[in-house]
Amino acid sequence: MAGFARDPIAIAGAGRVAQALGRLLADRGEPVAAIGGRNPERTAAAAAFLGHGVRPLTITALPAAAARILIAVSDAAIPEVARLLAGAGMRSGAALHTCGVMGAEALAPLAEAGVCCGAIHPLQTFATPEDGLLALPGSAFAIDGGPAALAWARRIAQIAGGEAICIPASARPLYHAASVMASNYVAALLDAAAILMKEAGAQSRQQALMAIGRPALASVRNVLHLGTAEALTGPIQRGDAETVRAHLAALAGAPVRIRELYR
Repeated sequence: MAGFARDPIAIAGAGRVAQALGRLLADRGEPVAAIGGRNPERTAAAAAFLGHGVRPLTITALPAAAARILIAVSDAAIPEVARLLAGAGMRSGAALHTCGVMGAEALAPLAEAGVCCGAIHPLQTFATPEDGLLALPGSAFAIDGGPAALAWARRIAQIAGGEAICIPASARPLYHAASVMASNYVAALLDAAAILMKEAGAQSRQQALMAIGRPALASVRNVLHLGTAEALTGPIQRGDAETVRAHLAALAGAPVRIRELYR
């Protein structure tokens, strides 16, 4: 990375991940010069969120503005963006994409043009750019790619105060399945619990969510500190079969998807 670490950076994409990562890098002193997108109004709004004088450009204008490009677009759009950047003259430097399920191979048009390519997937949720920005520090990042791209990916993880985990292309679908289970499955589980809590007498869905949120957060903390088996509590951990039978009886009238989830 000697002579490369201070080269200008551009962000391809104007969505939540692009904005959160771009803002994090810019806030921490990295030379983010531009952000590019397909929709001019959305791109201008994303540039305003990044601040620090970041310019809103088209995607094809990015190679002239930066030697390093972070591609944070939808998974399906990554190969097309790589083709656009290669066609716009990107012939050197480094490019990273933020897809969790694909490796550096998704940027084949850029690799063929002479760019060192890789992947960096932040193991985090991005409900909004603001939430993503707050959540990113300390997160893990799944990285893959060529030497210069990997060095840049490690640098991003370091800047975020997180950990870089090398996940080769062949294992990235398995890695991404794990990350989905750790995020979306939790949301689905809490949704089911909130439905039951509301049915049991909570005055509103918000009250139900707030009530179940505290034990859910405590359970996550316990798992991280103690381990999965050691963090288990409640009737199953105690071997209290009668309580479990009472639960099953109470769930007889619940939606099938929730009843089966409990089982």
